[in-house]
Amino acid sequence: MRAALAQAERALPAGDVPIGAVVVSAAGEVIGSGFNVRERDGDPTGHAEIVALRAAAASVGEWRLAGCTLVVTLEPCTMCAGASVLARVDRVAFAAYDDKAGAAGSLWDVVRDRRLNHRPEVIGGILADESTALLDEFFSRHR
Repeated sequence: MRAALAQAERALPAGDVPIGAVVVSAAGEVIGSGFNVRERDGDPTGHAEIVALRAAAASVGEWRLAGCTLVVTLEPCTMCAGASVLARVDRVAFAAYDDKAGAAGSLWDVVRDRRLNHRPEVIGGILADESTALLDEFFSRHR
């Protein structure tokens, strides 16, 4: 999670919401990382998770990320939760819960929907206070 928090800090210079993500292989190696680039790139899909999943897929040479863990500083939204299911990651670990848009148990539970053909394990609340503090500081300056 500390690696994901470091990625989140990288979003700040462009005015992006400080969310970071890493994909960790079954061997414990970071094979993809990313941070929010929506503002910087003008890309609505530029969420940290999507950036990290793309980098991980490029690293291993295929879209299936079986055995991997997606680690992110904020509970994934519906797009990112869906992408983690489609990428076949084994687990999603996140820091802060997102009551407004979380799709890994808070508002929706996309990742554990029994109608889908893959359901990653979900672990929430890891270093949540640190992630929440970073987000709170960002939004206090933008409101």
